[in-house]
Amino acid sequence: MKPEIRASACTPQPQLPALSFRVQFSSTRRGARLARLLVVQQLDDWGIPRDGRTASTVAAVVAEFAANAATHGHTPGRDFALRLTVTPESVRIEVTDTRPDKLPPAPGRPPGLPGPETESGRGLLLVEALADRWGTGPYDLYTKTLWAEVDRPPCHD
Repeated sequence: MKPEIRASACTPQPQLPALSFRVQFSSTRRGARLARLLVVQQLDDWGIPRDGRTASTVAAVVAEFAANAATHGHTPGRDFALRLTVTPESVRIEVTDTRPDKLPPAPGRPPGLPGPETESGRGLLLVEALADRWGTGPYDLYTKTLWAEVDRPPCHD
């Protein structure tokens, strides 16, 4: 008896243009939380399920970048910006804050591990572990941008 040949569970999807949006948030803890919630909702609206691997990973990276923008990139009276771009291959996250003088360590060189009693300092280690690529730039005299890309699986998010 011949083995049954099954069609691949992955059917080719039509090539769609990149989807993108940009929103500004107050440089506060509330603004950081809203950024994460909005990203999850926007991904779901674009067909990337909120309970899938891609949305969960993107939400964690956005949460870290937005928290850093509100905590370390805060300038009184100035917001941070979030840009999300989705292509069939990846999701790109960009968070721009108003403190270009406070650059994070270079990708691949996250800060050393904080002590066990320290309550912060692990966020970029999380980004390093979750994102497929991340970095900084472009930035100017007034802003800096942290970006990360999360590759999308070929068939399922």
